[in-house]
Amino acid sequence: MAASFAEIVARGLKAEPFTLVDVGCSGGIDPRWRVFEPRLKVLGIDASEGECRRLAGLERGADAEYVAGFAGLPEGHPHRHKTSVAPIGDLIQPRFSYMRTREIRQAWLAKAPHEERMRQNEWQTTELAEATRALVVPDLLAERGWKTVDYLKIDIDRDDFEVLLSFDGRFEEFGLMAVQLEVMFIGSESNLQHSFHNTDRFMRRQGFELFDLEVRRYSSRALPGPYVWPTPAETKFGRPFMGEAYYALDPAAAKGCGRELDAERLAKLAAIFSLWQVPDAAAELVLAKRRLFEPLFPVDDALDALAAQAQPFTLRRQSYAQYMAAFERDSPSFYRPEGYVPLRERLAAAWRGLVWPRR
Repeated sequence: MAASFAEIVARGLKAEPFTLVDVGCSGGIDPRWRVFEPRLKVLGIDASEGECRRLAGLERGADAEYVAGFAGLPEGHPHRHKTSVAPIGDLIQPRFSYMRTREIRQAWLAKAPHEERMRQNEWQTTELAEATRALVVPDLLAERGWKTVDYLKIDIDRDDFEVLLSFDGRFEEFGLMAVQLEVMFIGSESNLQHSFHNTDRFMRRQGFELFDLEVRRYSSRALPGPYVWPTPAETKFGRPFMGEAYYALDPAAAKGCGRELDAERLAKLAAIFSLWQVPDAAAELVLAKRRLFEPLFPVDDALDALAAQAQPFTLRRQSYAQYMAAFERDSPSFYRPEGYVPLRERLAAAWRGLVWPRR
């Protein structure tokens, strides 16, 4: 099997590790970042003391440290504990079907082992770290001598925006290139709440652009929807409640990104784009910085890998050159055929016809 673009980049790194800070690391770091092992350096932070111990015991391939603590702003900061959407969330969340499922499962979860409670996102019921003193993540990084952070992920339930604010004015200090954030689609017009509009404004002030956005829907208990995952959380229909936002620098833009990034850091950013499933952004960066990348990896092979990623369900994948030539010909392959209905839609229509024939 041909190597993925991220694998090609990882093999080409000579001096740079891939540095990842995961705030809210319960369940472990996303497996996609393991492609950089053994050049993967991780700092994981979570409120669950037991989960940090468990993850440290499982770690094998990365230079990883797991720290238990409640991340946030330092004591005395004017915005400490003022960023949550809790007042509004506490009114909306009880109406969701997943909250009813939690009520149904309450007695069972109280006796469940640690791993199962974490799987069900019941981290509050596990052995927790000391909550009185906030863990200020940028200060923790400085104490540990971290000079560079390639990737920052924040997902801690409710105080995420407070953790993000702790990095205000410090993105350049750590050379941050990409940030993954849990965002909320509820809230008021307040400029402090952990809501998407505030997160987006903050990130754009830091010079970051939005490259992807996932929306999670939650149904009401009045008409529960099927759960998307084996655990009670997002559903197949319902209102937008929360999601995942992916921000990064944009060095391929005409104005640049305002930072000087060397070839290896730029290559890691391109790999991040590919692993985010935005291979077009990776290709744009490779083409813009081709001369810088040539000493690291075979650029044409890398572009072929990105073209293959753009053709996930094609048996005979075209090379990058063939793919681009087909686009320039205005090939029908870039369009949905007239009258074509995907199999999933045909099966759904057949089922509806069986259940409600008069419709």
